[in-house]
Amino acid sequence: AVQSMCSTDTRDVAATVAQIDALAAAGCEIVRCAVPDEAAAEALVEICTQSSLPMISDIHFDYRLALMSLEAGVAGLRLNPGNIGERWKVEEVVKACAERAVPIRIGVNAGSLEKELLEKYGHPTAEAMVASALGHIRVLEDLNYQEIKVSLKSSDVRRTVAAYRLLAEEVDYPL
Repeated sequence: AVQSMCSTDTRDVAATVAQIDALAAAGCEIVRCAVPDEAAAEALVEICTQSSLPMISDIHFDYRLALMSLEAGVAGLRLNPGNIGERWKVEEVVKACAERAVPIRIGVNAGSLEKELLEKYGHPTAEAMVASALGHIRVLEDLNYQEIKVSLKSSDVRRTVAAYRLLAEEVDYPL
């Protein structure tokens, strides 16, 4: 599937919907929007209603924004369980996703790996990226949640490819 991410301010419904329409016209099949605050999460209600494409909500740190996104009708979440905070917050998000059959996309970026992994591996290696992904996967699996997709990103294309190859040996989730 062809996926892109809106570069508009999600709080600007008209601009975001216009960009989604342009992406759809160019062949995009799935679109992701950043949800940095409550206003952006509230705007998703209108955006999901008007969007011709399935919406993925990009969440960092605040589990309440994930819950609001789910209420708005998104087709998926992008988050890392490790940056949501306490386990009960992750449990709330997983429960809401399970009720709606909404998948969670774990997004690992070499530029924002956990400090302990950087200390262990020395720098953002493919192995460190995979360790991060496996840690996030384990959190969701411990909650009996299997609707998982994984994304690995690095500015170094070879590192990204190496990380995907390593992860593919470890899990059967969509990459």
